Amino acid sequence: MCGIVGIFSRGIVNQQIYDSLLLLQHRGQDSTGIATMDGNTFHLHKSKGQVKEAYRTRNMRSLIGNIGLGHVRYATQGVADSEEEAQPFYVNAPYGIILVHNGNLTNTRELEKQLFSIDRRHTNTSSDTEMLLNVLATELQIHSTGKDLNPEDTFAAVSSVHKRIKGSYAAIALLSGHGILAFRDPFGIRPLVLGRRFAEDNSSEWIVASESLVLENGDYEIVRDVAPGEAIFISNSGELFSRQCSLESKLIPCAFEYVYLARPDSVMNGISVYEARLRMGDRLAETIKRYRTLGDIDVVMPIPDSSRPAAMQVARQLGIEYREGFFKNRYVGRTFIMPGQSQRKKSVRQKLNAMGTEFKNKNILIVDDSVVRGTTSKQIVQMAKFAGANNVTFTSAAPPVRFPHVYGINMPTRKELIAHDRTIPEIAKELLIDNMVYQEVADLKDAIIEGSNVKELEMSCFTGNYITGDINSEYLDWVESNHVS
Repeated sequence: MCGIVGIFSRGIVNQQIYDSLLLLQHRGQDSTGIATMDGNTFHLHKSKGQVKEAYRTRNMRSLIGNIGLGHVRYATQGVADSEEEAQPFYVNAPYGIILVHNGNLTNTRELEKQLFSIDRRHTNTSSDTEMLLNVLATELQIHSTGKDLNPEDTFAAVSSVHKRIKGSYAAIALLSGHGILAFRDPFGIRPLVLGRRFAEDNSSEWIVASESLVLENGDYEIVRDVAPGEAIFISNSGELFSRQCSLESKLIPCAFEYVYLARPDSVMNGISVYEARLRMGDRLAETIKRYRTLGDIDVVMPIPDSSRPAAMQVARQLGIEYREGFFKNRYVGRTFIMPGQSQRKKSVRQKLNAMGTEFKNKNILIVDDSVVRGTTSKQIVQMAKFAGANNVTFTSAAPPVRFPHVYGINMPTRKELIAHDRTIPEIAKELLIDNMVYQEVADLKDAIIEGSNVKELEMSCFTGNYITGDINSEYLDWVESNHVS
Protein backbone atom coordinates (compact mmCIF):
# COMPACT_ATOMS: atom_id res chain seq x y z
CA MET A 1 0.00 0.00 0.00
CA CYS A 2 1.25 3.45 -0.96
CA GLY A 3 -0.26 6.82 -1.76
CA ILE A 4 0.19 8.43 -5.17
CA VAL A 5 -0.88 11.67 -6.81
CA GLY A 6 -0.34 13.28 -10.21
CA ILE A 7 -1.36 16.85 -11.13
CA PHE A 8 -1.55 18.91 -14.29
CA SER A 9 -1.82 22.58 -13.30
CA ARG A 10 -1.69 25.95 -15.01
CA GLY A 11 0.78 27.20 -12.42
CA ILE A 12 3.62 25.89 -10.27
CA VAL A 13 2.51 22.51 -8.96
CA ASN A 14 4.96 21.67 -6.13
CA GLN A 15 2.87 22.96 -3.21
CA GLN A 16 -0.26 21.17 -4.45
CA ILE A 17 1.61 17.87 -4.55
CA TYR A 18 3.10 18.43 -1.10
CA ASP A 19 -0.34 19.19 0.35
CA SER A 20 -1.77 16.10 -1.35
CA LEU A 21 0.93 13.88 0.14
CA LEU A 22 0.14 15.18 3.61
CA LEU A 23 -3.42 13.96 3.07
CA LEU A 24 -2.13 10.57 1.91
CA GLN A 25 0.39 10.12 4.74
CA HIS A 26 -1.77 7.39 6.32
CA ARG A 27 -1.01 5.22 3.29
CA GLY A 28 2.76 5.14 3.87
CA GLN A 29 5.37 6.58 6.18
CA ASP A 30 8.63 4.86 5.14
CA SER A 31 9.64 7.41 2.50
CA THR A 32 8.30 10.05 0.14
CA GLY A 33 9.17 11.73 -3.13
CA ILE A 34 8.04 14.50 -5.49
CA ALA A 35 8.92 14.97 -9.15
CA THR A 36 7.96 17.91 -11.36
CA MET A 37 8.33 18.58 -15.06
CA ASP A 38 9.26 21.92 -16.60
CA GLY A 39 9.17 21.49 -20.36
CA ASN A 40 11.57 18.63 -21.03
CA THR A 41 13.31 18.86 -17.67
CA PHE A 42 12.55 16.80 -14.57
CA HIS A 43 13.14 17.97 -11.02
CA LEU A 44 13.16 15.35 -8.27
CA HIS A 45 13.48 15.12 -4.49
CA LYS A 46 12.90 12.03 -2.37
CA SER A 47 13.80 11.08 1.16
CA LYS A 48 13.21 8.57 3.93
CA GLY A 49 10.59 9.42 6.54
CA GLN A 50 7.33 11.30 6.53
CA VAL A 51 6.30 14.23 4.36
CA LYS A 52 6.80 16.99 6.95
CA GLU A 53 10.33 15.77 7.62
CA ALA A 54 11.39 15.24 4.01
CA TYR A 55 11.01 18.62 2.31
CA ARG A 56 12.78 21.86 3.15
CA THR A 57 12.31 25.26 1.51
CA ARG A 58 15.34 24.68 -0.71
CA ASN A 59 13.87 21.38 -1.92
CA MET A 60 10.51 22.94 -2.77
CA ARG A 61 12.12 25.84 -4.62
CA SER A 62 13.92 23.40 -6.90
CA LEU A 63 10.70 21.57 -7.82
CA ILE A 64 9.59 23.88 -10.63
CA GLY A 65 7.08 23.10 -13.35
CA ASN A 66 3.32 22.86 -13.82
CA ILE A 67 3.11 19.05 -14.04
CA GLY A 68 4.16 16.70 -11.28
CA LEU A 69 3.58 13.63 -9.19
CA GLY A 70 4.21 12.46 -5.65
CA HIS A 71 4.43 9.33 -3.56
CA VAL A 72 4.35 8.13 0.04
CA ARG A 73 5.72 4.64 0.54
CA TYR A 74 4.72 1.71 2.66
CA ALA A 75 7.16 -1.03 1.72
CA THR A 76 5.74 -4.41 0.72
CA GLN A 77 8.63 -5.35 -1.59
CA GLY A 78 12.26 -4.37 -1.46
CA VAL A 79 13.93 -2.78 1.55
CA ALA A 80 11.79 -0.53 3.75
CA ASP A 81 14.58 1.58 5.24
CA SER A 82 16.19 2.54 1.94
CA GLU A 83 16.34 5.92 0.27
CA GLU A 84 17.39 4.21 -2.97
CA GLU A 85 14.03 2.41 -3.09
CA ALA A 86 12.02 5.54 -2.35
CA GLN A 87 9.81 6.57 -5.27
CA PRO A 88 9.58 8.11 -7.87
CA PHE A 89 11.89 6.08 -10.14
CA TYR A 90 13.48 7.47 -13.31
CA VAL A 91 14.65 5.99 -16.60
CA ASN A 92 16.12 8.07 -19.41
CA ALA A 93 14.91 6.21 -22.50
CA PRO A 94 12.71 6.64 -24.35
CA TYR A 95 11.88 10.31 -23.80
CA GLY A 96 12.70 10.23 -20.08
CA ILE A 97 10.11 8.74 -17.75
CA ILE A 98 9.46 9.18 -14.03
CA LEU A 99 6.95 6.83 -12.38
CA VAL A 100 5.19 6.18 -9.06
CA HIS A 101 3.26 3.02 -8.26
CA ASN A 102 0.86 1.73 -5.63
CA GLY A 103 0.49 -2.03 -5.54
CA ASN A 104 2.50 -5.21 -5.76
CA LEU A 105 3.61 -7.16 -8.83
CA THR A 106 3.40 -10.92 -8.46
CA ASN A 107 5.45 -12.11 -11.45
CA THR A 108 8.69 -10.29 -10.60
CA ARG A 109 10.81 -13.43 -11.08
CA GLU A 110 9.72 -13.74 -14.70
CA LEU A 111 10.01 -9.99 -15.28
CA GLU A 112 13.56 -9.93 -13.94
CA LYS A 113 14.62 -12.52 -16.51
CA GLN A 114 12.78 -10.75 -19.33
CA LEU A 115 14.23 -7.34 -18.53
CA PHE A 116 17.78 -8.68 -18.55
CA SER A 117 17.71 -11.17 -21.44
CA ILE A 118 15.09 -9.70 -23.79
CA ASP A 119 14.61 -6.00 -23.02
CA ARG A 120 18.31 -5.44 -22.22
CA ARG A 121 17.40 -3.26 -19.27
CA HIS A 122 19.08 -3.06 -15.89
CA THR A 123 17.34 -2.49 -12.56
CA ASN A 124 19.36 -1.08 -9.70
CA THR A 125 17.09 -2.05 -6.79
CA SER A 126 14.83 -4.91 -5.67
CA SER A 127 11.75 -2.69 -6.09
CA ASP A 128 8.95 -3.99 -8.29
CA THR A 129 8.19 -0.35 -9.16
CA GLU A 130 11.50 -0.08 -10.98
CA MET A 131 10.55 -3.22 -12.91
CA LEU A 132 7.17 -1.73 -13.84
CA LEU A 133 8.89 1.46 -15.02
CA ASN A 134 11.30 -0.47 -17.23
CA VAL A 135 8.56 -2.63 -18.73
CA LEU A 136 6.59 0.53 -19.54
CA ALA A 137 9.69 2.16 -21.03
CA THR A 138 10.36 -0.85 -23.24
CA GLU A 139 6.77 -0.93 -24.49
CA LEU A 140 6.74 2.82 -25.18
CA GLN A 141 9.90 2.39 -27.21
CA ILE A 142 8.33 -0.46 -29.20
CA HIS A 143 5.01 1.29 -29.83
CA SER A 144 6.21 4.84 -30.55
CA THR A 145 5.23 5.65 -34.13
CA GLY A 146 7.32 8.77 -34.54
CA LYS A 147 9.44 11.38 -32.84
CA ASP A 148 6.41 12.94 -31.17
CA LEU A 149 4.63 10.64 -28.75
CA ASN A 150 0.85 10.60 -29.22
CA PRO A 151 -1.91 9.22 -26.97
CA GLU A 152 -2.40 6.14 -29.17
CA ASP A 153 1.23 5.18 -28.60
CA THR A 154 0.82 5.37 -24.84
CA PHE A 155 -2.37 3.30 -24.92
CA ALA A 156 -0.71 0.61 -27.05
CA ALA A 157 2.19 0.54 -24.59
CA VAL A 158 -0.12 0.18 -21.58
CA SER A 159 -2.01 -2.62 -23.36
CA SER A 160 1.28 -4.50 -23.64
CA VAL A 161 2.12 -3.74 -20.01
CA HIS A 162 -1.15 -5.37 -18.97
CA LYS A 163 -0.19 -8.50 -20.92
CA ARG A 164 3.26 -8.74 -19.35
CA ILE A 165 2.56 -7.84 -15.74
CA LYS A 166 0.50 -9.58 -13.08
CA GLY A 167 -0.54 -8.32 -9.68
CA SER A 168 -1.93 -5.02 -8.51
CA TYR A 169 -0.84 -1.63 -9.78
CA ALA A 170 -2.12 1.91 -9.93
CA ALA A 171 0.60 3.99 -11.58
CA ILE A 172 1.29 7.56 -12.66
CA ALA A 173 4.15 8.54 -14.98
CA LEU A 174 5.62 11.77 -16.32
CA LEU A 175 6.74 11.51 -19.95
CA SER A 176 9.35 14.18 -20.62
CA GLY A 177 8.04 16.92 -22.85
CA HIS A 178 4.78 15.10 -23.55
CA GLY A 179 2.52 14.88 -20.50
CA ILE A 180 1.28 12.64 -17.74
CA LEU A 181 0.10 9.03 -17.99
CA ALA A 182 -1.98 7.17 -15.39
CA PHE A 183 -3.21 3.58 -15.52
CA ARG A 184 -4.76 0.91 -13.32
CA ASP A 185 -4.49 -2.88 -13.32
CA PRO A 186 -7.27 -4.89 -15.06
CA PHE A 187 -8.89 -5.83 -11.73
CA GLY A 188 -8.75 -2.34 -10.23
CA ILE A 189 -7.34 -3.81 -7.02
CA ARG A 190 -5.69 -0.58 -5.91
CA PRO A 191 -7.65 2.69 -6.13
CA LEU A 192 -7.14 5.65 -8.47
CA VAL A 193 -9.50 8.62 -8.79
CA LEU A 194 -9.66 11.33 -11.49
CA GLY A 195 -10.59 14.94 -10.74
CA ARG A 196 -10.91 18.24 -12.57
CA ARG A 197 -11.12 21.93 -11.76
CA PHE A 198 -11.00 25.11 -13.79
CA ALA A 199 -8.27 27.74 -13.71
CA GLU A 200 -8.96 31.47 -13.80
CA ASP A 201 -8.95 31.43 -17.61
CA ASN A 202 -11.51 28.59 -17.52
CA SER A 203 -9.00 26.04 -18.80
CA SER A 204 -8.90 22.58 -17.24
CA GLU A 205 -6.59 21.40 -14.48
CA TRP A 206 -6.41 17.69 -13.70
CA ILE A 207 -5.55 15.41 -10.81
CA VAL A 208 -5.30 11.64 -10.28
CA ALA A 209 -4.84 10.33 -6.75
CA SER A 210 -5.26 7.27 -4.57
CA GLU A 211 -8.19 8.71 -2.61
CA SER A 212 -10.98 11.18 -3.26
CA LEU A 213 -10.26 13.27 -0.16
CA VAL A 214 -7.20 14.66 -1.97
CA LEU A 215 -9.41 15.93 -4.78
CA GLU A 216 -11.97 17.49 -2.45
CA ASN A 217 -9.29 19.24 -0.40
CA GLY A 218 -7.88 20.81 -3.57
CA ASP A 219 -11.33 21.95 -4.77
CA TYR A 220 -11.35 19.48 -7.63
CA GLU A 221 -14.57 17.96 -8.86
CA ILE A 222 -14.51 14.17 -8.73
CA VAL A 223 -14.94 13.09 -12.34
CA ARG A 224 -14.81 9.33 -11.76
CA ASP A 225 -12.60 6.45 -10.76
CA VAL A 226 -10.04 5.37 -13.30
CA ALA A 227 -11.54 2.14 -14.61
CA PRO A 228 -9.78 -1.23 -14.25
CA GLY A 229 -7.42 -1.64 -17.19
CA GLU A 230 -7.89 1.97 -18.30
CA ALA A 231 -5.15 4.44 -19.18
CA ILE A 232 -5.47 8.23 -19.04
CA PHE A 233 -3.09 10.53 -20.89
CA ILE A 234 -3.00 14.29 -20.22
CA SER A 235 -0.96 16.23 -22.75
CA ASN A 236 1.32 19.17 -22.04
CA SER A 237 -1.50 21.45 -23.14
CA GLY A 238 -3.98 19.90 -20.69
CA GLU A 239 -6.02 17.82 -23.13
CA LEU A 240 -7.23 14.55 -21.63
CA PHE A 241 -7.45 11.26 -23.52
CA SER A 242 -8.55 7.89 -22.15
CA ARG A 243 -8.74 4.33 -23.40
CA GLN A 244 -9.62 0.89 -22.07
CA CYS A 245 -6.35 -0.99 -22.57
CA SER A 246 -7.21 -4.44 -21.27
CA LEU A 247 -9.22 -7.07 -23.12
CA GLU A 248 -10.30 -8.68 -19.86
CA SER A 249 -11.01 -6.06 -17.21
CA LYS A 250 -13.27 -6.51 -14.21
CA LEU A 251 -13.59 -4.36 -11.10
CA ILE A 252 -12.57 -6.36 -8.01
CA PRO A 253 -11.18 -3.81 -5.51
CA CYS A 254 -9.31 -4.73 -2.35
CA ALA A 255 -11.62 -5.18 0.66
CA PHE A 256 -8.86 -4.15 3.07
CA GLU A 257 -8.97 -0.61 1.67
CA TYR A 258 -12.39 -0.25 3.27
CA VAL A 259 -11.52 -2.18 6.44
CA TYR A 260 -8.40 -0.21 7.37
CA LEU A 261 -6.22 1.41 4.72
CA ALA A 262 -8.27 4.30 3.37
CA ARG A 263 -9.34 7.37 5.28
CA PRO A 264 -13.03 7.32 6.24
CA ASP A 265 -13.74 10.56 4.38
CA SER A 266 -12.80 9.01 1.02
CA VAL A 267 -15.06 7.53 -1.62
CA MET A 268 -13.50 4.82 -3.80
CA ASN A 269 -15.17 2.86 -6.57
CA GLY A 270 -18.41 4.66 -5.70
CA ILE A 271 -18.33 3.39 -2.10
CA SER A 272 -18.07 5.69 0.91
CA VAL A 273 -15.43 4.24 3.24
CA TYR A 274 -17.17 5.70 6.29
CA GLU A 275 -20.57 4.30 5.39
CA ALA A 276 -19.03 0.90 4.62
CA ARG A 277 -17.51 0.85 8.11
CA LEU A 278 -20.84 1.76 9.66
CA ARG A 279 -22.42 -1.20 7.86
CA MET A 280 -19.59 -3.45 9.06
CA GLY A 281 -20.60 -2.52 12.60
CA ASP A 282 -24.27 -3.31 11.92
CA ARG A 283 -23.43 -6.78 10.68
CA LEU A 284 -20.86 -7.44 13.37
CA ALA A 285 -23.50 -6.64 16.00
CA GLU A 286 -25.73 -9.40 14.62
CA THR A 287 -22.87 -11.89 14.88
CA ILE A 288 -22.09 -10.78 18.44
CA LYS A 289 -25.71 -11.45 19.39
CA ARG A 290 -25.32 -15.06 18.25
CA TYR A 291 -22.15 -15.73 20.22
CA ARG A 292 -22.31 -13.56 23.35
CA THR A 293 -24.70 -13.02 26.21
CA LEU A 294 -25.26 -9.28 26.09
CA GLY A 295 -26.47 -8.75 29.65
CA ASP A 296 -22.99 -9.00 31.11
CA ILE A 297 -21.37 -6.41 28.78
CA ASP A 298 -21.16 -2.94 30.29
CA VAL A 299 -19.62 -0.81 27.53
CA VAL A 300 -18.49 -0.92 23.89
CA MET A 301 -15.11 0.66 23.08
CA PRO A 302 -13.28 1.25 19.79
CA ILE A 303 -9.57 1.04 19.10
CA PRO A 304 -9.01 4.49 17.58
CA ASP A 305 -9.31 5.52 14.87
CA SER A 306 -10.36 3.27 12.00
CA SER A 307 -12.67 1.04 14.09
CA ARG A 308 -14.69 3.92 15.54
CA PRO A 309 -17.57 3.90 12.97
CA ALA A 310 -18.07 0.15 13.38
CA ALA A 311 -17.91 0.39 17.18
CA MET A 312 -20.54 3.13 17.25
CA GLN A 313 -22.92 0.94 15.26
CA VAL A 314 -22.20 -2.12 17.41
CA ALA A 315 -23.11 -0.13 20.51
CA ARG A 316 -26.22 1.26 18.87
CA GLN A 317 -27.46 -2.10 17.58
CA LEU A 318 -26.78 -3.89 20.87
CA GLY A 319 -28.20 -1.09 23.02
CA ILE A 320 -25.00 -0.90 25.08
CA GLU A 321 -23.27 2.31 26.17
CA TYR A 322 -20.48 3.53 23.86
CA ARG A 323 -17.36 4.85 25.60
CA GLU A 324 -13.89 5.97 24.55
CA GLY A 325 -11.45 4.18 26.83
CA PHE A 326 -8.25 4.33 24.80
CA PHE A 327 -6.47 7.60 24.18
CA LYS A 328 -4.39 7.82 21.03
CA ASN A 329 -1.06 9.62 20.77
CA ARG A 330 -1.39 11.44 17.44
CA TYR A 331 2.37 11.77 17.07
CA VAL A 332 2.96 8.05 16.60
CA GLY A 333 2.36 6.65 13.10
CA ARG A 334 0.08 3.79 12.14
CA THR A 335 1.54 0.72 13.83
CA PHE A 336 0.28 -1.73 11.20
CA ILE A 337 2.38 -0.12 8.46
CA MET A 338 5.55 0.20 10.52
CA PRO A 339 8.48 -1.89 9.23
CA GLY A 340 9.45 -4.78 11.47
CA GLN A 341 7.65 -6.63 14.23
CA SER A 342 9.84 -5.23 17.02
CA GLN A 343 9.05 -1.63 16.04
CA ARG A 344 5.32 -2.41 15.86
CA LYS A 345 5.37 -3.93 19.36
CA LYS A 346 7.18 -0.95 20.84
CA SER A 347 4.90 1.56 19.16
CA VAL A 348 1.61 0.08 20.44
CA ARG A 349 2.37 1.22 23.99
CA GLN A 350 3.52 4.61 22.76
CA LYS A 351 0.43 5.00 20.62
CA LEU A 352 -2.38 3.98 23.02
CA ASN A 353 -3.09 4.56 26.70
CA ALA A 354 -6.00 3.04 28.63
CA MET A 355 -7.88 5.44 30.92
CA GLY A 356 -8.48 3.55 34.16
CA THR A 357 -11.78 5.25 35.03
CA GLU A 358 -13.38 3.76 31.91
CA PHE A 359 -12.25 0.20 32.63
CA LYS A 360 -12.33 -0.37 36.37
CA ASN A 361 -14.70 -3.19 37.38
CA LYS A 362 -16.37 -3.27 33.95
CA ASN A 363 -16.96 -5.95 31.34
CA ILE A 364 -15.64 -4.43 28.12
CA LEU A 365 -16.50 -5.19 24.51
CA ILE A 366 -13.65 -3.91 22.33
CA VAL A 367 -14.10 -3.35 18.58
CA ASP A 368 -11.07 -3.29 16.29
CA ASP A 369 -11.04 -2.98 12.50
CA SER A 370 -9.07 -6.22 12.07
CA VAL A 371 -6.65 -8.60 13.76
CA VAL A 372 -3.62 -9.42 11.61
CA ARG A 373 -0.52 -10.38 13.57
CA GLY A 374 -2.13 -10.02 16.98
CA THR A 375 0.64 -7.68 18.12
CA THR A 376 -1.68 -4.78 18.86
CA SER A 377 -4.60 -6.89 20.07
CA LYS A 378 -2.68 -8.76 22.76
CA GLN A 379 -1.18 -5.61 24.21
CA ILE A 380 -4.55 -3.84 24.15
CA VAL A 381 -6.17 -6.67 26.11
CA GLN A 382 -3.33 -6.55 28.64
CA MET A 383 -3.75 -2.76 28.94
CA ALA A 384 -7.50 -3.11 29.49
CA LYS A 385 -7.07 -5.70 32.23
CA PHE A 386 -4.26 -3.76 33.90
CA ALA A 387 -6.59 -0.73 33.90
CA GLY A 388 -9.13 -2.78 35.91
CA ALA A 389 -11.42 -4.48 33.36
CA ASN A 390 -13.14 -7.58 34.74
CA ASN A 391 -13.71 -9.27 31.41
CA VAL A 392 -12.71 -8.45 27.82
CA THR A 393 -14.66 -9.45 24.72
CA PHE A 394 -12.58 -8.62 21.65
CA THR A 395 -14.34 -8.25 18.31
CA SER A 396 -13.05 -7.65 14.79
CA ALA A 397 -14.97 -5.82 12.06
CA ALA A 398 -13.09 -8.02 9.57
CA PRO A 399 -12.96 -11.82 9.34
CA PRO A 400 -9.87 -13.78 10.47
CA VAL A 401 -6.84 -12.96 8.33
CA ARG A 402 -5.73 -16.51 7.53
CA PHE A 403 -3.74 -16.08 4.30
CA PRO A 404 -0.94 -13.82 3.03
CA HIS A 405 -1.89 -10.69 1.13
CA VAL A 406 0.24 -10.40 -2.01
CA TYR A 407 -1.36 -7.37 -3.69
CA GLY A 408 0.23 -4.51 -1.80
CA ILE A 409 -0.31 -5.03 1.93
CA ASN A 410 2.47 -6.20 4.20
CA MET A 411 1.03 -9.59 5.23
CA PRO A 412 3.44 -11.79 3.29
CA THR A 413 4.02 -14.79 5.57
CA ARG A 414 1.60 -17.33 6.98
CA LYS A 415 3.52 -17.83 10.20
CA GLU A 416 3.08 -14.19 11.28
CA LEU A 417 -0.72 -14.28 10.89
CA ILE A 418 -2.33 -15.07 14.23
CA ALA A 419 -5.35 -16.72 12.56
CA HIS A 420 -3.42 -18.99 10.20
CA ASP A 421 -4.13 -22.62 11.12
CA ARG A 422 -5.84 -21.58 14.38
CA THR A 423 -9.46 -21.81 15.45
CA ILE A 424 -11.08 -18.75 16.99
CA PRO A 425 -10.91 -20.25 20.54
CA GLU A 426 -7.19 -20.92 19.94
CA ILE A 427 -6.68 -17.32 18.81
CA ALA A 428 -8.48 -16.03 21.90
CA LYS A 429 -6.27 -18.16 24.15
CA GLU A 430 -3.11 -16.98 22.42
CA LEU A 431 -4.13 -13.32 22.78
CA LEU A 432 -5.32 -13.71 26.41
CA ILE A 433 -8.87 -12.72 25.42
CA ASP A 434 -11.88 -13.89 27.44
CA ASN A 435 -14.25 -13.94 24.45
CA MET A 436 -13.61 -13.30 20.77
CA VAL A 437 -15.97 -12.63 17.86
CA TYR A 438 -15.03 -12.08 14.20
CA GLN A 439 -17.03 -10.65 11.31
CA GLU A 440 -18.27 -13.27 8.83
CA VAL A 441 -16.74 -13.16 5.33
CA ALA A 442 -20.11 -12.85 3.57
CA ASP A 443 -21.18 -10.07 5.96
CA LEU A 444 -18.01 -8.07 5.26
CA LYS A 445 -18.56 -8.32 1.52
CA ASP A 446 -22.20 -7.29 1.80
CA ALA A 447 -21.36 -4.39 4.11
CA ILE A 448 -18.85 -2.95 1.65
CA ILE A 449 -20.66 -3.37 -1.68
CA GLU A 450 -24.21 -2.54 -0.50
CA GLY A 451 -25.80 0.09 -2.73
CA SER A 452 -22.88 0.18 -5.19
CA ASN A 453 -22.16 -1.21 -8.63
CA VAL A 454 -19.30 -3.32 -7.27
CA LYS A 455 -20.09 -7.05 -7.44
CA GLU A 456 -16.88 -8.68 -6.22
CA LEU A 457 -14.05 -7.85 -3.81
CA GLU A 458 -10.44 -8.95 -3.56
CA MET A 459 -10.59 -10.85 -0.23
CA SER A 460 -7.68 -13.27 -0.54
CA CYS A 461 -6.33 -12.64 2.96
CA PHE A 462 -9.64 -13.91 4.35
CA THR A 463 -10.48 -16.65 1.82
CA GLY A 464 -7.23 -17.74 0.16
CA ASN A 465 -8.77 -17.04 -3.27
CA TYR A 466 -6.23 -15.03 -5.33
CA ILE A 467 -8.00 -13.36 -8.23
CA THR A 468 -5.00 -12.91 -10.56
CA GLY A 469 -4.75 -16.68 -10.96
CA ASP A 470 -0.97 -16.90 -10.59
CA ILE A 471 -0.63 -17.47 -6.83
CA ASN A 472 0.06 -20.96 -5.55
CA SER A 473 1.84 -22.64 -2.63
CA GLU A 474 5.20 -22.48 -4.42
CA TYR A 475 4.85 -18.71 -4.86
CA LEU A 476 3.86 -18.18 -1.21
CA ASP A 477 6.82 -20.31 -0.10
CA TRP A 478 9.12 -18.17 -2.24
CA VAL A 479 7.69 -14.93 -0.82
CA GLU A 480 8.16 -16.19 2.73
CA SER A 481 11.73 -17.34 2.09
CA ASN A 482 12.62 -13.86 0.85
CA HIS A 483 10.75 -11.90 3.51
CA VAL A 484 12.60 -9.99 6.21
CA SER A 485 10.31 -9.13 9.16
